Amino acid sequence: MKRPAKTIGASEPLAARVADHLSRQIRLGQIAPQSRLPTENDLANELGVSRNVVREALSQLRADGLVYVRQGAGAFALAPEDSKVIRLDPLRLGQASDLGELFELRAILETEAAGLAATRIGPDGLSVLSEALARMQGQERTRDDSVAADLEFHREISRATGNAYILMFTAYIAGQIRDTIYLARRAQPIDVVVDETVAEHEAILAALKNADEAQARDAMRRHILHSGLRAGAKLPDYLNGETE
Repeated sequence: MKRPAKTIGASEPLAARVADHLSRQIRLGQIAPQSRLPTENDLANELGVSRNVVREALSQLRADGLVYVRQGAGAFALAPEDSKVIRLDPLRLGQASDLGELFELRAILETEAAGLAATRIGPDGLSVLSEALARMQGQERTRDDSVAADLEFHREISRATGNAYILMFTAYIAGQIRDTIYLARRAQPIDVVVDETVAEHEAILAALKNADEAQARDAMRRHILHSGLRAGAKLPDYLNGETE
């Protein structure tokens, strides 16, 4: 019988809490660099969660550059200084002005990425985006899987640019993007947040399918700015007027 997951806190979704718990152990050296993490089953029993939750948490840690997988051998910890991912301090997201800086960065980076993707994306990339959007719209729309699908949607657009550095930077801030999605879901009725988010992603996908560079930029920029407002970010003055 699994123990209650009280060792990993109670305020965040389970997968995020497990990821944060393991991340702290890695950063504090409680899990040594290059050491193998416990199996999914062992972690599930230790933390009182399902293996699916553990699997999603490990996927988040891989995206954050703190864990890598050896085929057939399991998951291993990376020393934070060896990570190829820039890890921003999540504590800074507690301030509206700091959130604003994150969304300003996203507006610069992802708006241009969407424009490039409109001219370069192929059928396979559009298929990935459609599948991610379907997961955001489906039965899991208010749960963690829809958040993972949201991140996958943005990552695929960055991949479609064909520019490895754009994809790399999108991966760098994936953890922060995930955190702001949860902030928005706590701040407002979740169904409203999901409906607005899905509609914005539909507009982005439509622009990409039409290979409309200007429309893709506009749809992405509006999505990023409205996402910032939903999360409670204090956007720079020059961006505020673009959310009307």
